[in-house]
Amino acid sequence: MSDFASAPDAAAARRDALVERLFLATVGSWDVLAVYVGDRLGLYRVLAERGPTTSGELADAAGLSERYVREWLEQQASSGILEVEDASVDVGARRYTLPPGHDEALVDDTSLNCIAPIGQLVAACAKPIDAVLEAFRSGDGVPYADYGADLHEGQARFTRPMFDKLLTSEWLSAVPEIHERLLADPPARVADVACGEGHSSLAMARGYPKVHVDGIDMDAASIEAAQRHLADSGVEDRVAFHERDAADEELARRYDLVYIHEALHDMSYPVRVLEACRKLLGDGGSVIVGDERVPDEFAPPGDEIERFYYGFSILHCLPVGMIGEGAAGTGTVMRAGTVRRYAEEAGFGGFEVLPITNDFYRFYRLTP
Repeated sequence: MSDFASAPDAAAARRDALVERLFLATVGSWDVLAVYVGDRLGLYRVLAERGPTTSGELADAAGLSERYVREWLEQQASSGILEVEDASVDVGARRYTLPPGHDEALVDDTSLNCIAPIGQLVAACAKPIDAVLEAFRSGDGVPYADYGADLHEGQARFTRPMFDKLLTSEWLSAVPEIHERLLADPPARVADVACGEGHSSLAMARGYPKVHVDGIDMDAASIEAAQRHLADSGVEDRVAFHERDAADEELARRYDLVYIHEALHDMSYPVRVLEACRKLLGDGGSVIVGDERVPDEFAPPGDEIERFYYGFSILHCLPVGMIGEGAAGTGTVMRAGTVRRYAEEAGFGGFEVLPITNDFYRFYRLTP
């Protein structure tokens, strides 16, 4: 009898735990979207500059409606993201502050700890939700452009601190042959394939003062943004951005290094892309792929990083990777064995997982 009675009790406990988990996840979702509002409307930046500020002062400084700003401030204080000096005073007299530490996380785009861009990415992934639902039914894809500016802007902001602080000093420098070639004469040429807004291209040019970098991407909006970032960057003479296909025969055998960061898993035809990258290489050249760090095998329940990537996968990366007949549909959770298979099918003879430690990314070196 006790065993019979325990089964419903266990099911009820699991039910209650899931209900609680999803409720708390919803609260967290509201926090992320409220951060998106504060980030996109410049509210955090004003608070960081002004110090303790009332809702009226903040609304005036940001050019917004006081009633909306007041509700946002109360939500932020309720969630512990902002602090309020005295909650008991009249609503119009309450002063709100961005606490030390939170300013770095929400305002300092140069910091490796800046988390504000995650709001843009979440909002972007939800934007074409009706198209994603239809893709689930039809098996078709959702075009990258349908995710809007928040997607490429948020990704560029999220990765820029890593490119600026880690790409040359820790990642590429961990591969001695590549590091030495990028420092040597004659100046090396680098193709930054799927360069997005171009921060990786600019970082390579700054870190290696002799190299010439061609940033290549087929997304017009990303290349337009990259051109803006290039202006007055100090490396205009050694970096160029191109809206073109990396398979263009005019580019063949030009490059000592081809770099692809967090893009291979999004591509409908990753083997074709790697084939094109192999053809870009001159003698002794290598392809470096930086992509998601996930376990080698599917073994649920996954850790937070794998769950993070699966969320992106069902809402964005898989849909954009399903465009076209016979698309690979890789998804965000691209395991090392999949990268190896793609590399072999693309004709690469050498494949290695590089000894680079990062919480989010794993790095591969492919050689002809």
